[in-house]
Amino acid sequence: MSAVDTDYHFAPNERPMFPGSPFAPAHSLNRRIAYACVGVLIGCSATFTNALINVNAGNLAGSLGLTLAQVSVLPAIYVAMNATANLTLVRARAQFGIPEVTLALLGAYALAALVQLVAPSFTAAIVVRAACGVTAAGLTTLTIYYLMQIMPVPLRPLALVIGISLTQLGTPLARLVPLDVLATDNWHGLSLIELGVALTIAATILAVPLPPSERGKAFEPLDFVTIGLMVPAFLLICIVLGEGRLLWWTDRPWLGWALAVAVPLVAIAIAIEHNRVRPLLQTTWIGSRDIVRFIAVALLVRLALAEQTYGSVGFLTSGGLTNDQLHSLFLYVLLAMVAGAAVACATLSERRLPFQVLVAALIIALGAWLDSHSTSITRPEQLYLSQSLIAFGTTLFIGPTLAYGFIQMLHRGPTHLVSLIVVFSMTQNIGGLAGSAILGTAQVMAAKAHAASLAEQLIAADPQVAGRIQSGVVVLSGVLGDPVLRGAQGAGLLGRAMANEANTLAFNDIFRLVAWLSLATALYLGYLIMTTAGRRRREALAAA
Repeated sequence: MSAVDTDYHFAPNERPMFPGSPFAPAHSLNRRIAYACVGVLIGCSATFTNALINVNAGNLAGSLGLTLAQVSVLPAIYVAMNATANLTLVRARAQFGIPEVTLALLGAYALAALVQLVAPSFTAAIVVRAACGVTAAGLTTLTIYYLMQIMPVPLRPLALVIGISLTQLGTPLARLVPLDVLATDNWHGLSLIELGVALTIAATILAVPLPPSERGKAFEPLDFVTIGLMVPAFLLICIVLGEGRLLWWTDRPWLGWALAVAVPLVAIAIAIEHNRVRPLLQTTWIGSRDIVRFIAVALLVRLALAEQTYGSVGFLTSGGLTNDQLHSLFLYVLLAMVAGAAVACATLSERRLPFQVLVAALIIALGAWLDSHSTSITRPEQLYLSQSLIAFGTTLFIGPTLAYGFIQMLHRGPTHLVSLIVVFSMTQNIGGLAGSAILGTAQVMAAKAHAASLAEQLIAADPQVAGRIQSGVVVLSGVLGDPVLRGAQGAGLLGRAMANEANTLAFNDIFRLVAWLSLATALYLGYLIMTTAGRRRREALAAA
């Protein structure tokens, strides 16, 4: 019998685990296969369209007449909306139902993409990214719900690991899309892809609907006060993180003013939630020792993972490569992510979760250390192993981390679900944005320091320096007739080579920083594992 038949009577063990989640009846094999296919489709699509902008930002800016600083606002808006969306979505699903909320999100996203297609502009692009961020948050949860339908009860934690891992595939998949498809005619291709993805997912969930969910009044008036404070606060924070390294932190006073406004907004929202009877955010639980450790580890590893999204890609693009020349590298990254998710699922257990995250941190540290030996002639082929290691570590880390948080939440009950999802989403989204900001800032400062150090060693009387300038003069002799101009241009070629070398040394510094950060995180996890084991032994002895 179909799970959506109106005359089907659900057994007690088929009831939803949380408000707003679907019933979980027994399904036929064909229906399980259909749920699996839909879950994979939604999971891979959830972050794919935004990743198309993230990985092509520099090349897409000009086709819409934007500066790099302007186009960098768009991913920041996506991150802010995605990180705060579940403040609304968890209770919205409980009150209005999963299909109604999901279809409303997809409809708004499709409409925004259609406006961008018909009348492309910076304002329309901002609206599309905001809609995309909220929709992606809803689709991530929907992916997990679909995968849970195919799992027996004991294996349902696997749905968390697989579902959250699938959403990580959006970035390597976006790297495989040719730039020409996206950038032509004011992002015409990009808008068509976004519109097509939204409509395809909507048609799919209508064709293969989830079982129904229980509904009831979920929202309270103070919920909207908290949401109204948190959303603009995180918009300001994310815009500062996205723009700071491009406009430079101390050169734009408005960056400081934005933070000065954001911090009190967050503080007021937390104060409101702390004193509520039925809060959205369980502030006492979030501030407990175990959850603070969970946040710290999740944030540190996410900062380290910026090595792939900013570090290695930034290094290769600074050497003149375009995204279209990185397809083979990110095909390896995609396969490594799938392998990492498979290993995470095969080794998943409550006792092994900290060890999985520890191993992921060590693998990321190894990959970053291998990258730290790059030179100015390093190309994607030399980064296959290191980037595959980091990709493997990404999905080995993110699924078990969510599963650990989920287990901690189960000990407290369904009232803590919003808190878990919001905390996890913020550590991953804002952590990734902060990682790029921190690594980007450190790379700029290191490049300047290396350039100054190299410049001190360039003495005109040095025969090697004179020979290098002369070789540049010889290269230009067939183009420039003026010997004075040839000499100046030859010196300029040497200066550019020096700048490239300084840039390479700076990126190597960043890779070493990430390696040390990952190693320190692994050591901290090892310390937590040992102290937890010692506490359990003492408790067992005391009980005996």
